Amino acid sequence: MGVSVDWQDITYENTFEAEVRGLQRRRERDPSCTIADLQGVLQHLYHMDGADWGGRGAVQDITLAATIAAYEHTIAQWKQSSELCFGEAFSNN
Repeated sequence: MGVSVDWQDITYENTFEAEVRGLQRRRERDPSCTIADLQGVLQHLYHMDGADWGGRGAVQDITLAATIAAYEHTIAQWKQSSELCFGEAFSNN
């Protein structure tokens, strides 16, 4: 039974890490990318998650959950780093 959980955990972790890397790369290389852009995609992902009337299956459910978590994580980190930068800039004036 442990084996069946392992593939699910591995799939989730691999998807999450790949999405976070991709989002970080996008942020570094695309100056037009904003938090609002990522939030828009996240809203679409939430919609997709709730629209499972036909059934996706375990792999797609895990992949979608990991993708949503990666967007949430990246947005939270971006906001936190923005607040830190803003706070430092404000305190230096």
